[in-house]
Amino acid sequence: MPIETSRPVAAGVVTALVGFTSAFVVVLQGLTAVGATHAQAASGLLAVTILMGLSSVVLSLTTRLPITVAWSTPGAALLASTGAVDGGWPAAVGAFVVTGVLVLATGLVPALGSLITRIPASVAQAMLAGIVMQLCLGPVTGMAANPWAVGPVVLVWVISLRLLPRWASPLTFAAAAVVIAVHLTRSGTPVETSSLVPRLELTAPTFTLGALVGIALPLYLVTMASQNVPGVAVMRGFGYEVPWRRAMLVTGAGTVLGAPAGGHAINLAAISAALAAGPDAGEDRSRRWVASVTSGLVLVPVGIAAAAFATLVSLAPEGVVPAVAGLALMGTLAASLRSALAEPSEQVPAVVTFAVAASGIAVAGVSAAFWALVAGLVLRAVLHRPTD
Repeated sequence: MPIETSRPVAAGVVTALVGFTSAFVVVLQGLTAVGATHAQAASGLLAVTILMGLSSVVLSLTTRLPITVAWSTPGAALLASTGAVDGGWPAAVGAFVVTGVLVLATGLVPALGSLITRIPASVAQAMLAGIVMQLCLGPVTGMAANPWAVGPVVLVWVISLRLLPRWASPLTFAAAAVVIAVHLTRSGTPVETSSLVPRLELTAPTFTLGALVGIALPLYLVTMASQNVPGVAVMRGFGYEVPWRRAMLVTGAGTVLGAPAGGHAINLAAISAALAAGPDAGEDRSRRWVASVTSGLVLVPVGIAAAAFATLVSLAPEGVVPAVAGLALMGTLAASLRSALAEPSEQVPAVVTFAVAASGIAVAGVSAAFWALVAGLVLRAVLHRPTD
């Protein structure tokens, strides 16, 4: 294979593997938290993985740009911190459908996209930091509850951060897989082969006010503010202009399509976008779209294996899965806190937003993420009110 082709292909493979292994545990935790069974969570992981792969292929082929689509990791963290809502899993599925419709509307109505960009970055990032904070406590509580199982996972993460930072999350999951394998061998726990077979579990959506306000609206906002808008900025930094309307229509339609199977949301990649759009994908910028196409093609068979990954996670000893999820989100927490507190004049509203989101409270069936956004925006408006 010529080097001008092999580099973007290799970059695409890395993008797919790093993107999947770094956060699929978070996706499973989020879906389970809002009421999915093991089979439904595995179905949701399968759906979002395959849809983000196909969406990457479609957008890259039609635009000849290295556009990469990912699942909403912040959205999955939001679900994990929200928990069950009125109406259970069918209501959560209904919220996923509404989220996709809102993303579609953002592509069709330019004013809606402009409204999203007017949410102060400090408040949006503080909300995200509060959401992921709860999950980032996983390694701490895991070490206290089961140090012999969680300790090796944390150790591999630390060493990987020092030597191979890009592969820290995948190597952390590999360490967790070894811990799980040792646990299964010592305990003699049987693995049902039927649980390894990929299968879509379709759920008819229902719509409740609690799920719409507590899941759909925060999921849409955090996906737009923490994934789609930064994703466009990352691409612009590499000299590519993402066709906003087309990207929102493809990812919105993909979210709606995947919702009955349990998929929560797909969106433009932000962090992983740099792997396919940056210099690692080759010197020829006009050929980097091959990396995104490759990433999408790799994600399809990976998605088919989602049931096996979900089964592996379900058999983990106490504390291992929350630790892996928390370690995967440490970088997100650091980046969001840095952005939230960058401006001194924005720090108090940002801290209040963070505190409310991290509290995990639910008032009138509405999740903390929504109330955090309200509290932050109201306080910011009061503190920034013009004086006579």
